[in-house]
Amino acid sequence: MTYSDLYNSGDLLRRVRLAYQRLANCDLCPHNCGVNRIKGELGICGAGLKPRIASANVHRGEEPPISGTNGSGTIFMSGCSLQCAFCQNFPISQFGNGEGISTRELAARMLKLQKQQVHNINFVTPTHFLPQILAALWQAIPLGFSLPIVWNSSGYEKIDALHLLDGVVSIYLPDMKYADNTAAVQISSAPGYCEVNRVAVVEMLRQVGYLQVNEDNVATHGLIIRHLVLPGGRAGSGETLPWIAENLGQDTHIALMSQYFPAYKAVEITELNRPANHEEYDAAVAVLEEAGLENGWVQDLEDERGSI
Repeated sequence: MTYSDLYNSGDLLRRVRLAYQRLANCDLCPHNCGVNRIKGELGICGAGLKPRIASANVHRGEEPPISGTNGSGTIFMSGCSLQCAFCQNFPISQFGNGEGISTRELAARMLKLQKQQVHNINFVTPTHFLPQILAALWQAIPLGFSLPIVWNSSGYEKIDALHLLDGVVSIYLPDMKYADNTAAVQISSAPGYCEVNRVAVVEMLRQVGYLQVNEDNVATHGLIIRHLVLPGGRAGSGETLPWIAENLGQDTHIALMSQYFPAYKAVEITELNRPANHEEYDAAVAVLEEAGLENGWVQDLEDERGSI
């Protein structure tokens, strides 16, 4: 299904209306805050009615098939449904730094990035602004918008919300942060993260399949899972990576990330106040290889990305 099909059939407008209805008793994410964002009430994400963005620029630091040669049109959304103690973008995610704009302006930013010949529009931390993003897309399509949309999220997603994105999002780029709910609550204030996250990535794979690239090795569709190795095994890499192989398949693309450092509140938490060391990251790489996950990217601790 193309954007034109979604637009001309009226299905996209239907989804916009359904998504906005949810803002009156907000249940877009698993926190189910129930606040009335239409009237200005705020839940855990800190988001109101208008979309709020921290930046909209060409970004070249994503996985190779996302950045390609021309870069990814990356739009950082302010606020977050998680409260990660180690968040490196905490001024944006936790303090809400950014600019409140209309959905029409958001559409204009998408079209401006398209004119800069980026490969895709990459919404970072988008979950709490799902209705506004759909509305912006509905306004951008008649003006010529045609790029793939990347949904770059924490992976803390509800299935019924993801259903609104079926046929809209081309590339899912979720985190799989934890294999233990106690760690998820202690570090990210995310109750039930493991079960929610695993069901979500299965749905994402159903929608977009395994990663597909064009003749220039730029992503057109598919799923890429990010897993950040935390110190002391707090991310549960030894459980998450085999789960991916068994439940999503060994063809799944994995970005196994090494760049953790103690930012924000993590500097005050004993088990998180240091970077992951070589032994911890190498152990995660060994699990990745043993699980037969051969597609994707590993890093060294100096953040030089290389293929598995």
